[in-house]
Amino acid sequence: MKIIRDHSDIQAGLRVLAGLDPRLVAVADAAGPVPLRLNQPGFAGLASIVVSQMVSRASAEAIWRRITAAGPLTPEGYAALDPAVVATFGLSRAKAATLLNLSEAISQGRFDLDAVAALETAEAIRAMTALPGIGPWTAEVYLMFCGGHPDIFPAGDVALQASVAHAFGLEARPSAKDLTRMAEIWSPWRSVASRLFWAYYAAKMRRNVTPLV
Repeated sequence: MKIIRDHSDIQAGLRVLAGLDPRLVAVADAAGPVPLRLNQPGFAGLASIVVSQMVSRASAEAIWRRITAAGPLTPEGYAALDPAVVATFGLSRAKAATLLNLSEAISQGRFDLDAVAALETAEAIRAMTALPGIGPWTAEVYLMFCGGHPDIFPAGDVALQASVAHAFGLEARPSAKDLTRMAEIWSPWRSVASRLFWAYYAAKMRRNVTPLV
C-alpha cells in the first residue's frame, strides 16, 4: 500500500484523478491548492479527531487547548488524569469515555494503534471500529490524515456530500451509500479526492471543515 507522505503525493493523486474523471479538473481549479494536512500518528492524533466532532469548530479548539494544557498527550498520561481535571475539558460524557477507553487500551497493551494503521484499509477500519466510541468516520479520517492511507472517501461526511452536490450540480446531497458508489471511480486515490472536495467546500462555501483540530 502506497502511503501519502508529502505534497508530491497529493499532486500525483490529482493528476491521476483528472484522467479518471475529467470533471475533477474544474473542481480542482475552483478549489485552489489542496492541503496535505498530515498529522502525527498515535494517540494524540486520534484524540484530536474525536474532539473535532464537536458541534462547532470553536468549541473543539477550546476543548483541545484545555486537554493539551493538562500535560503531555500520551495514552499513559491521559489515562492517569484525575477525573476532576477531565471534567474541566468540556467533553461530552460519550467523548470523555471514548478517550479514556482508548488511552487505557493503548497504555495497557490491548490495542496497538501503530500496527493497526499499517494494515490494509478495510482491516484497519474493522479493528478501529471495534473500540468503544470509534465509528467508521473517525477510523477513516485517522487512517487518512495520520496513517497516510491513499484510498479512503468518508462518504458519511456531510461536508463532502454537500461539496460533491455543489460541484456536480446535483439537486440534493447524495446519501452516504450513493456517494460511496460515486467515489469508486476515484480509486486508488480517494483520499486525495476527499481532500480536493474539502478544499472545494472551503473555497466555495467559505467554511473550514477539515476534520482535524
